[in-house]
Formats: sequence, C-alpha cells, structure tokens
Amino acid sequence: MMKITSYVKTKDKMVRLGVTDLSFHQATGAIIANILQKMNFTVVRSYYPHQENFERLRSDEIDMIASAWLPFSHGAYKQNVEEVTPTCELGLHYQPYALWGVPNYVPESEISTISDLLKPAVLEKMTPTIQGIGSGAGITRFSIKMMNEYHLKEAGYQFLTGTQEQCVNAFEQAVAEKRWVVAPLWHPQFLHKKYKIRELTDPEGLLGEKDRAVLLARQDKLAKLFSTDEIKQLEGIRLSNKIVAELDYAINRENKTADEAADRWLQKNPELLA
Repeated sequence: MMKITSYVKTKDKMVRLGVTDLSFHQATGAIIANILQKMNFTVVRSYYPHQENFERLRSDEIDMIASAWLPFSHGAYKQNVEEVTPTCELGLHYQPYALWGVPNYVPESEISTISDLLKPAVLEKMTPTIQGIGSGAGITRFSIKMMNEYHLKEAGYQFLTGTQEQCVNAFEQAVAEKRWVVAPLWHPQFLHKKYKIRELTDPEGLLGEKDRAVLLARQDKLAKLFSTDEIKQLEGIRLSNKIVAELDYAINRENKTADEAADRWLQKNPELLA
C-alpha cells in the first residue's frame, strides 16, 4: 500500500518526491528529502512500485523520482514519461546492477556461471525455487528472460515474484540451513554487507550492465521550483553502492527508519550538505 510522509518547512515551496517502495530506495529518498528540506522545501514523499512511480511522473502527480536506474532497468519507463514531458537527470546516487548470486560456501569449482545451474550434480543440490521481488523491477524482468533463455524451466527451476522481504527471507533461510540456493539480487543491497555472495557470470549478457541511479525530474517542474544554485546542488549529490548498502543495513537490521539512517549518515558526512 502507498504511504506518504511529509515534512512541513515552508508554505510556499513544495516538492513531490516519488520513491520506489523498497528499503534501499527509501534510504536514498531520505537523503534527497533531507537535502531538499535544507533548501526550505516542504517535501512530500509517496511510495509506489517501480513502474507506477514513472506513470505518476508522467501524469504530473510527482515532480521527481529518487532514484531512477538508467539506461537499462528503468529506461523504458523514462521513455514513456518523455512522450509527454522532457526530463532531467541529476546527480549520481550510485551505480546499481543486477546479479544472480550464490552463498560463498557453494564451491566455485561446481558453479561459477548461470549455465552451471544445468549440471546434473548441481541440480541434485540446488534449491529449485528462485525467489525474486516485484514484477516491475529490472532484476525480475531480466530473471524471467533468463529462465527461458538458459532453459532453466525445463531443468526444473521455478522463478517466483514477491516482496523484497520474501526474497531476503528465502536467501537467509537457505543460508541458515546451509542449502545451495541462487538468489536474484542487485547492488546496492544490505545482504552484501552481511553475507559473502558470489556473483555468477552471465554468458548471454541478459542481466544488463551497470546503471546510473539518478534523481529524475520533470524539466518543467525543475525550472519552476528550483534556482540555478539549488539545481547545481542536486546535480552535485554523489553517493555510492557501499553507502546505500550501509543505509539499507541500518534500516533492515538495526531497526532504523530511513530518515534516522539518513540523518545519522549525513551527520557523519556533512560535506554532502555543503
């Protein structure tokens, strides 16, 4: 269900920020909201699935999205927005990419590539269910294609969409039981801070390449709401996969809200607000 959080700073400056409803996106959205508040904006955050956020940007229900993954994961969604209004990419929040990985205790000598999932010895040991996240995520679209192109369905594997929690729980439960499991994941994500996860190579290149995670704004709203100096500050935001994974870990394993995690990190790194 969609949630809205607003922070009232002033009555005459408001920005509507769309955030994908996953914890690592919430973490980045909290950083952006904090910076916008320092500019004396009222920030209204709304949380929706990937594709729906872009539809809301297109229909002028929000002014910007944190963060859009371009050009691969969300490129088609951006093109749909630009059928009705130009957009502008600001900053570089991190460089995300999709992966299929296995726990490090699974021997690399037995499985190092996606194709190795078809080996008879691997089929005997590997958990057949591959638990993914929502249908609009890039990793989900890529994974569904991989199931077909690598003939994994015929071999007995099943790919399931679900929530981020279901994806994480499936992986952590398998690790607790020392079972072999393959997980459709991405960087940045808090599991990489806690576990050693070995990426499987993708000979067919179906997982795409590294994206750029950016603040994507409607050009008309950017020109109307922000000064040149404010746009320059938004363009200067530079985070990283490691930083966002740290924030995501604080949310998922240290019981911090996204705002608490962002506030703590910004207090330790005030140069981002300079």
